[in-house]
Amino acid sequence: MTILLHSAGEDPAPWCEGLAAALPDHRVVLAGDGFDPGAVRHAVVWQPPAGFFRGLSGLLGIHNLGAGVDALMARPDLPSGVPVLRLLDAGMGAQMVEYCLYGILHFHRRMDDYRRAQVRGSWQELPAPETARRRVGVLGLGALGRQVAAAAAGLGFPVRGWRRGGAPVAGVETFHGPEALAPFLSGCDILVNLLPLTDDTRGLLNRERLGMLPAGACLINAARGAHVVTDDLIAGLDSGHLRGALLDVFDVEPLPVDHPLWRHPRIVATPHIAAQTLVGPAVAQIADNIRRLEAGQTPVGLVDPEQGC
Repeated sequence: MTILLHSAGEDPAPWCEGLAAALPDHRVVLAGDGFDPGAVRHAVVWQPPAGFFRGLSGLLGIHNLGAGVDALMARPDLPSGVPVLRLLDAGMGAQMVEYCLYGILHFHRRMDDYRRAQVRGSWQELPAPETARRRVGVLGLGALGRQVAAAAAGLGFPVRGWRRGGAPVAGVETFHGPEALAPFLSGCDILVNLLPLTDDTRGLLNRERLGMLPAGACLINAARGAHVVTDDLIAGLDSGHLRGALLDVFDVEPLPVDHPLWRHPRIVATPHIAAQTLVGPAVAQIADNIRRLEAGQTPVGLVDPEQGC
């Protein structure tokens, strides 16, 4: 069977080699290789170009090379009725935990304040913070969010989490549904956003909801830039209601060189590196899903087309 691969911005060779080794009875092709579109059974993609799915009439599955599927699900040319699979972890969980814990500790230990003191040449000792009094909130308790919440709790932070629905998470004060968002936010000294991007979550962190955070709260956004209304975030920082933000994702990527987020004194910006896909674990998960689909079994990481995640 034929697997069509497209990995925008990345060298496709490691993906081709990995998939060929994991599935030796399959043929892995790229868009320019020359192949019969009707023979393609699986599309393994990251940001495929317009018209990519045209003619792929025999698809059994579309495998996204990442956890976020918002851009893929919004495509008008996405074939209807074909399962879309996202990566559940593939080495991203440990990286996301590291990134978010870095952000939590950065703000908890007031490294942002010490950095500003350094720029001023000011030797200024600040009061030692109490871990047990610094409330960490995690927006989104999916596979990555649960790991981050557990890791923060393991360091002694009181942790709360918000999710659309589902069962509570052990060791985490869990809030459910839109009506619980305000009480959840009001108890977050450091807010970590790991929500999927859907119609319901786009622009969720606007002026009103950022204002629900306690005075002096900090934001870590490692999900999608569109979750946050940028002008409202800057206004919250400039007013002093928010102390700082660590941002890994943005409305436009790469972030334009003249964008104000680069130079805001209370923002740390990183270039979407919080959790990068690792080829080996990702190939193993994709290969397993390909075997499941071809055997008529239920794959893992199946995206709900109604929810978009």
